[in-house]
Amino acid sequence: MTARTTQTTASNMANRILADIGALELKNTPSIRGVRRKCSREIRDCEPDFVLDLAIRLIETRRLRWVAYELVRFHKATFETLTEATVERIGGGIDSWQSVDAFGCTLSGPAWRNGSLPDSAVHRWATSEDVWWRRAALVSTVGLNTRARGGTGDTARTLTVCRLLVDDHEDMVQKALSWALRSLVVHDKEAVSGFIKNYDESLAARVKREVRNKLETGLKNPRARGTSSSELGR
Repeated sequence: MTARTTQTTASNMANRILADIGALELKNTPSIRGVRRKCSREIRDCEPDFVLDLAIRLIETRRLRWVAYELVRFHKATFETLTEATVERIGGGIDSWQSVDAFGCTLSGPAWRNGSLPDSAVHRWATSEDVWWRRAALVSTVGLNTRARGGTGDTARTLTVCRLLVDDHEDMVQKALSWALRSLVVHDKEAVSGFIKNYDESLAARVKREVRNKLETGLKNPRARGTSSSELGR
């Protein structure tokens, strides 16, 4: 596949990816990611416009958006040319915690950390009427702080977003606020502890309990040691 790959080929490849995933005997994350990795190798030399078109075509099927996000994230040229407009275009239609978390952790958070997404965009999401974009603002901070995702810690940007949403008591936002603060604990326990104290009257009981558990024990819920890492994260 070359840089001259056409729009029609992007459509064909999107259909082929879906067919390959559909043909998997076991449709779990590792096996689906294997299909994505194979595709990433095939499109390695393609132009960013082609990769973005491919991602949008996959997103429009409303199936496995995270595959589209990973195709963009792990195509170096495409990821490095992301702008506020393209990030928001790719995020268009997020409507569940799964789609938001895949978007925030895989794409918008790393793009923000990389300087492709300005603070103003994330702050605008935090004041959106759409609960999913408000959650996306918080989940994007996870990419700043989770070492496994390349985060090195960013207290100022994380807590600014948390302050914008401290009074938001939508369930999906509360859970993301807890996650954002817990992700920062490993880098700046003192700042997170101070935040919890300063906003004690505003924060939901769940957020205070989970973050204090993280500060004191290193776990969201010390009694649920058998819980998966993905559940602990959210």
